[in-house]
Amino acid sequence: MESFQRIAITGKPNDSAVTDTIGRLVERLESLGRTVHVDSALALEGSTADDTLAALSPVIDLLIVVGGDGTLLHAAKTVAEHDVPVLGVNRGRLGFLVDVSPERFDEIEAVIDGAMTIEERLMLEARVRVADRVVAEAPALNDVVLQKWNTSRMIEFETWIDGEPCNRHRSDGLIISTPTGSTAYALSGGGPIMHPGIHAMALVPVCPHTLSNRPLVISADSRVEVRVAPEHIHQVHVSCDGQTDLTLEDGVRAEIVASPHRLRLVHPPGHRYFDILRAKLRWGDGAAPC
Repeated sequence: MESFQRIAITGKPNDSAVTDTIGRLVERLESLGRTVHVDSALALEGSTADDTLAALSPVIDLLIVVGGDGTLLHAAKTVAEHDVPVLGVNRGRLGFLVDVSPERFDEIEAVIDGAMTIEERLMLEARVRVADRVVAEAPALNDVVLQKWNTSRMIEFETWIDGEPCNRHRSDGLIISTPTGSTAYALSGGGPIMHPGIHAMALVPVCPHTLSNRPLVISADSRVEVRVAPEHIHQVHVSCDGQTDLTLEDGVRAEIVASPHRLRLVHPPGHRYFDILRAKLRWGDGAAPC
């Protein structure tokens, strides 16, 4: 079994509950003989060789994120290229990705001793192209969203898949979601819940003009291209996980493909995906057992 000796910790900034949890976690892990580093943005007195998360990534073998799913999304994209496994401790609200209670230090200890499961989660890469030249790019774990701004009118654009025309849209935007992101913005837009074990992405229109414009699930090996009508190009942004925006200009197009990197998401013993769905989505509440 894989065990972890060099551990970095990061978390939601400016949150006293997160700071308290990290302090107790550092003390506990160091008492077990682990080398513990704290993200310099959250450095605690007495922690070892604090540095930025990007600088720590090549020298650690586990990242613990204390906060909510948004905090984990941000941190995971920093360490993914180094194949660093990530464990989420929930100090947020809903929490589909951060599934360990801050009081369950026994589960955290089990993980660092090697009792765990590790999922490899698909990530996307959004690119802005001018002809054959990439002028901007950003990763996404949940979704890439084509979204309107500075207008109340619908935008017009086309989607192409692997070089073939797919659809011409009039809508408020488009969500290109991973299975991980299928329980986020895409779900509120009427998209399907996709099991994280499948290699697929979903195209979910946002408030489409035509009711026949429905969510579409395609292989994650596909290349999605979005071409925005010239008269709307300055009213559109491409957002990655709601954290990074790419601006479109005249003569450019957006391209979304699977990233070469994967998030290695760590779960404690006993983790079951459908237990999480039932708990977070309240499936079966009030129903009599069969």
